[in-house]
Amino acid sequence: MASPTTNEDLLDLKMLPAWANEPARANDYADFEGEDADAGQRRSDRPRSRNRDRDQRGPRKPDRRDERPKRDGRGPGPRSRPDGGRREGGPQREHRPDVQLEPLAVTVRFLPHTRAFENVIAQIKSSPVAYSVFALARLFLEKPERYDVRLTMPEGAQLFQLGEHGAVASDRRILEGSAFASARDDFYTVEVTQSEPLKGNFTNVARCRLSGTLLGPTNHHAYQPQLRNLYEARFSRRMSFADYQRQIDIVSDPAVVEQWKEQARNVTTYHVKDAEPPQSFTNAADAERHFRQTHLPGLLREANELTVSGVVSRKLPDRRLARAIEDSWAQETRSPSKMMQELAAGLRQAGLNIFRHRRGMLFVSPVRARVFGHERAGVSTSINAILEKVEKSPGINRKQLAEQLAVADADATAAERAKMTLANDLHWLIHEGYVIEFNDGTLDLPRPKAPAATAAQAKPAATAGTAPSVPPAEEAAEIEVVPISSILEDESKAEESSQVEDAISAVEKPAVVVQE
Repeated sequence: MASPTTNEDLLDLKMLPAWANEPARANDYADFEGEDADAGQRRSDRPRSRNRDRDQRGPRKPDRRDERPKRDGRGPGPRSRPDGGRREGGPQREHRPDVQLEPLAVTVRFLPHTRAFENVIAQIKSSPVAYSVFALARLFLEKPERYDVRLTMPEGAQLFQLGEHGAVASDRRILEGSAFASARDDFYTVEVTQSEPLKGNFTNVARCRLSGTLLGPTNHHAYQPQLRNLYEARFSRRMSFADYQRQIDIVSDPAVVEQWKEQARNVTTYHVKDAEPPQSFTNAADAERHFRQTHLPGLLREANELTVSGVVSRKLPDRRLARAIEDSWAQETRSPSKMMQELAAGLRQAGLNIFRHRRGMLFVSPVRARVFGHERAGVSTSINAILEKVEKSPGINRKQLAEQLAVADADATAAERAKMTLANDLHWLIHEGYVIEFNDGTLDLPRPKAPAATAAQAKPAATAGTAPSVPPAEEAAEIEVVPISSILEDESKAEESSQVEDAISAVEKPAVVVQE
């Protein structure tokens, strides 16, 4: 089943650099009181190494046993061990080479989760505020509940998935090994009851050092099945069974033995759901065998391209596929160009406007930004004052604007009237797109479209006495429209460009709400 999605709040767009959002690190040495004054004395009391004393006394005297001739008559020689120089009398550490997983040839693409995306679109449409598409992309990548992962294999290769929304793997056997643990609750009802207390005198029990699971005494009838089931379920892809057996400890603590006795009393029964006649199994091995024969063939499906939720992508049993997704997520978080492309397409389809501003950064707003092209003489003094102030001080907020445009030496009634007029005029300018209000509360004017010099040169010169056709001022200064194909031109190297960093720092601030 699909994972639940929480509502995303756009006020969570802190818009700060990643290092500034990290929590303060606790002082790991806060409780360190310094070394004891007698530490040096205790260190000097330690027994000295025999090799160090030997080096100070001089060369070691030859051992008489080395001087004895060997049986083959070739004279004295250095002693050698039959095991190749290893010490005797203790277990030898096995040095195994590290297994390097080959990278999987899979294309990973992150998509905004449908419910989370719809929630964000509704919030953007609720107010005429502009949001950074770059910051929105990072907002979706921040938590796995907010994105989906689309996986595409090369031509001829297939991916395998457990059900419609289950785990994905590049090898069918990987899913078959973990399918019962993943889909057990969908087909079986697990009932745990307690039997009579165990009889017998048990002095020790075996315990898995890796998981802490108590397996019982080694001479108990359930020890070997539990050991094998635990290995197959959790450690079969990490080590061999012989290596896993070395991770078993024998514990003689009476408290641990009593703990195992209480656990051994639990009897787990697996009841098959919707089975006629009713069918039950008293151990996990029989239930898994029934699951593999009855339900597993209908659950596994294969395709060249599959999509899983972000939550499922974090818990895949296929280590190679999980590593490929993790590497792609880290790269996309640094420069979310592909996520920005997906967001831009969806935002345009939802009727929102995308434009470039602040050194080429992409923004989205429900209002279509446009340059004010009316005659300044035909509008009110308050509107002209707002436009001039915002033009001279880009990045000013509402509070600062109200303070700088306040009428000096005015009574309370006139000051209140001027404040209401300013608020109404600013409200009209923002809703009409003549002034852009960003989500951090700052104000700015739209960026006019660059004049098309090449187009003017291509047109023939106007004949004498004929007035050239001049488009309306508002249409000529229309904001630049950005096609989807050019969305990734500037943002693909956002972390490498200082200009983009400055733009992000300018917009990545908490939203400020100012009452009008």
